[in-house]
Amino acid sequence: MTIREKLEERELEYLSPYASFSRESKGRERAEQECDIRPVFQRDRDRILHCKAFRRLKQKTQVFLQPKSDHYRTRLTHTLEVSQNARTIAKALRLNEDLVEAIALGHDLGHTPFGHAGERALDSVFHFAHNEQSVRVVECIERQGKGLNLTWEVRDGILNHKTAGRPHTLEGQVLRLSDKIAYINHDIDDAIRGGILTEEEIPKEIRNTLGASGKRRLDTMVHDVIVHSMDKPKITMSEEVEQAMKDLRRFMFSHVYLNPKAKGEEDKAVELIRRLYEYYFRYPELMPEQFLHSIDLPGNCREQVVCDYIAGMTDNYAVKKYGEYFIPEAWTK
Repeated sequence: MTIREKLEERELEYLSPYASFSRESKGRERAEQECDIRPVFQRDRDRILHCKAFRRLKQKTQVFLQPKSDHYRTRLTHTLEVSQNARTIAKALRLNEDLVEAIALGHDLGHTPFGHAGERALDSVFHFAHNEQSVRVVECIERQGKGLNLTWEVRDGILNHKTAGRPHTLEGQVLRLSDKIAYINHDIDDAIRGGILTEEEIPKEIRNTLGASGKRRLDTMVHDVIVHSMDKPKITMSEEVEQAMKDLRRFMFSHVYLNPKAKGEEDKAVELIRRLYEYYFRYPELMPEQFLHSIDLPGNCREQVVCDYIAGMTDNYAVKKYGEYFIPEAWTK
């Protein structure tokens, strides 16, 4: 019996009957020889961790564009915080930690430069949603167009991580909630750091329910999910805490996500992305060969491939290419 098979046996003995078992995975689109050490979801986690799109997350905006302090979140640190929340919940509920971590690490691979501003820009010229793009990254962009060939369960969790999503596994449901828990709390922390918000401005009824500090709120939400999901076929929260979390999310939209002080530069970012799109659509030969050659592949079109290329850029690279195409060289010296 291989190490992998022993680990799979251990899953059957230890994990909840509602967990996703590695040996019962629906598998990959392309059949592969099994690893003798790692179960399938662990292999997926490792593939995502080592892919180029994951490394680029370190230079992609979370909420604040080009913050001056090193302590603001990036898309990468957000991903790691989501992973930590999800693993804590999955471990307590005896779910598959490898699966939930793989989904967590991959859920934002398709995010554009400049966060949701970049996403809106691409969606205004061609249908674009970052969860769908994350699936495209792992299916047909990474590894020079070959994709990572991940299991169905991981791809399902990535696709369905948004609020409206309906993950088919409990691990995917854990990730969907962990994403919200992470960004609500760390965005408050960043907003306070940026002088946009104070703790006292958060409505008192929300603080009374969830806690009066980031640490307290995070602890309350994670514990609530665990307590109300234990030994159940669905991941849930109590009505009181879920409503408070929704109220806090609405508060963040009105006071932070749509705050001119935090988002005043977003119009510039949107215009930058749109102009890059128009330029590459007109001159596709300027894109790397992988993208240029993929235009004629079945299911692709020039609009989609230009979005693929721009979505993969970091903030800094997008600014650099914009400068090359639209700013006279003499002005940059």
